[in-house]
Amino acid sequence: MRTAVILLALLALAAIPGSLFPQRNVASDPAAVIQYTHEHPRLAPWLDRLGMFDVYASPWFAAIYVLLLVSMTGCVLPRSRRLWQSVRSAPPPAPRNLARLEGHRAWETTREPAEIIATAAGHLRRRRFRMVATADEVRAERGYLREVGNLAFHLSLLVLLVGIAAGKLIGFEGRVAVTEGASFANDLSQYDAFSPSAWTDVDDLEPFSFRLEEFDVSYQTSGPNLGQPTEFAARLAYRVEGGEEQTVTVEPNHPLDINETKFFLTGNGYAPVVTVRDGRGKAVFTGPVQFLPLDTSYASDGVIKVPDAQPTQLAFEGLLLPTADVGPQGPYSMFPDTLNPQLFLTAYTGDLGFADGVPQSVFTLDKDELTQVRRNGQPFSQALSVGETMRLPGGQGTLTFDGVSRFANFQIAYDPGKEITLVAAVVLLVGLTTSLAIRRRRLWLRVRPTEDGGSLVEVAGYSLTRREPPPEEIADLVAALHGPHHSATASKDASA
Repeated sequence: MRTAVILLALLALAAIPGSLFPQRNVASDPAAVIQYTHEHPRLAPWLDRLGMFDVYASPWFAAIYVLLLVSMTGCVLPRSRRLWQSVRSAPPPAPRNLARLEGHRAWETTREPAEIIATAAGHLRRRRFRMVATADEVRAERGYLREVGNLAFHLSLLVLLVGIAAGKLIGFEGRVAVTEGASFANDLSQYDAFSPSAWTDVDDLEPFSFRLEEFDVSYQTSGPNLGQPTEFAARLAYRVEGGEEQTVTVEPNHPLDINETKFFLTGNGYAPVVTVRDGRGKAVFTGPVQFLPLDTSYASDGVIKVPDAQPTQLAFEGLLLPTADVGPQGPYSMFPDTLNPQLFLTAYTGDLGFADGVPQSVFTLDKDELTQVRRNGQPFSQALSVGETMRLPGGQGTLTFDGVSRFANFQIAYDPGKEITLVAAVVLLVGLTTSLAIRRRRLWLRVRPTEDGGSLVEVAGYSLTRREPPPEEIADLVAALHGPHHSATASKDASA
């Protein structure tokens, strides 16, 4: 047991670096390690050698984990055997000298030994003691549920570790943002971020797909909570392989479950719908572009990249305001709903850098090889309402603001050990509470003949939990033996 406690402490200490340093293959922030390496060029290589960026997949963490599993297994098996043996065995005989035990009581009586034994046996049986009665003594035991709770605690801890291991080995987590009307298929190429486990086969993911039919949001329109969302709901049409299309509504804390793969609604935003024409007048891009919300009023920024434009590539950077207004500090959004949507854009021409093959964020713009479009020597920008067109100087192209769509963020997770872990955690708490609250104790009653023809009755108890047995149990037994009107005399060894 001491070894298991030490290993648990080591496991807790080993998990600390996983919270202090960014971790690889984390869907919520896949570029965190790269960013940390860029900010700490000297420290990062040493941390990488020590496995600080892959703590939970490192050999030293796995070694502690495996040793803890082995130790817990070696702890549970002997405890199970001892519990089985103790349940099947009878309470042990009374010690030779009962006066040395807690709560000792002794008195003389003229009642027959058989009558005393029968009365004591009936009383203890009603109190749910495991009991054995002989001609001159009664031995009883209670509190086996404590040992059951102790065993349940250790066994559930072992199952908890197995459940966590199952999730880390064969589960996965991913994130994706889907615009209204767009579809998603459970394929690696469809994820915006994907974090597989060690044994996850990315080529054999569960075949299913869904389409975001509509995303509904309701806001407070009055009162102190003006603009606060009151309801989020994403209506999905999904299909599993070989099945028919079904429609379901996904809300926060009410995920969609497809063959143990859960879809959690985690966020939303706006995607302005634009049409871009290049210098030849050809439509080279049409559709929604996701912008990232900046505040509670859903003022959102983003970029529009058009690599197919000719004779030069185009890019636009700007701000979407759902309910636009202009204040002393400039334009801002008064309300999160699209009551007066406006798009504020600046334009760039040049090389977007896609030919280099380096992955780029869809929300940022690398301006190293780009030139900002100017008019009369000043940066060219324009505010667009729905239906308006931005015309670049020199006939370099146009952008038309066609409307505003919504997108929803989904966290997609498959964790086969999650239910096992939850059940094990509940059983662990119940078992721990039981083992701490219940005391295992034994009671003995012995009857000996006296020289004057009477009987000497002795009662005592013993606690197996290093705490005194409940004194009321001994007092109740003494009262049952004397009847409602008794006056017992405690021996010199009896406790007060």
